[in-house]
Amino acid sequence: MARIGIGLQLYTLRDDMAQDMEGTLRQVATLGYEGVEFAGYFGKPAEQLKQLLDEIGLKAIGAHVSLDNLRNNLQGEIDYLLTLGAKYIICPGVFNEERQTAEQWLKLIAEFETFAAEAKKQGLQFLYHNHDFEFHVNIEGEFVFDAIYAKTGENAINVEMDVCWVQFAGQDPLAYIAKYAGRLPLVHFKDFSKDEDGKIITLELGLGNVDLKKVITAAEQAGVEWLVVEQDHCQKPPLTSVANSLNWVKEHYTIVRN
Repeated sequence: MARIGIGLQLYTLRDDMAQDMEGTLRQVATLGYEGVEFAGYFGKPAEQLKQLLDEIGLKAIGAHVSLDNLRNNLQGEIDYLLTLGAKYIICPGVFNEERQTAEQWLKLIAEFETFAAEAKKQGLQFLYHNHDFEFHVNIEGEFVFDAIYAKTGENAINVEMDVCWVQFAGQDPLAYIAKYAGRLPLVHFKDFSKDEDGKIITLELGLGNVDLKKVITAAEQAGVEWLVVEQDHCQKPPLTSVANSLNWVKEHYTIVRN
């Protein structure tokens, strides 16, 4: 059974990245993360970013690419990721006004299939990253989450599963990991609790309600390539939080830098 890589979704460090992208990436590498998933490139040319990543020993896993950019600059986004040597182009979610009905979702899924076909043609995989709202609408008796992945041909959409949001939606992340074994290269590795109003509070790993140890085991069994640490909103300086989360991983899962 292959060891899973440990990466970081850089949205967690969005303010640090905006102020000092290179310095922030160097700190991420020093902490011991093996790979990074981008959420914007802050104007840095792909060739320069690739050179930096090679120098500091970080792998480019992929990037979250907004629906606007997927629609209006798909080739540019693909070219950038190919230059970085990444494998995954990921839709991080959809606009609220476009996801209220089954009919709207069917149109979105058709768009995703187009993106997936073009990405595959050029050597990338297109993934969709969930929140909880994919469990709020049904299409022909199944959750939108499942309808997104119902197509299974060569141009199928593959899965980046956010276990935190799956559990927040009232579903079992372990069962969902097993269900999508073989189509689930990336898992967003997150923890959370709820406030007094029932709203989500994302936390450092090990401080919330997700059974993270069982998630690791399930991910190994499902052939997951990367556990991608993410914390949407940090209660401490974000670099401190991602360091603390990585320390939790080090205590519970062996990391061997390549």
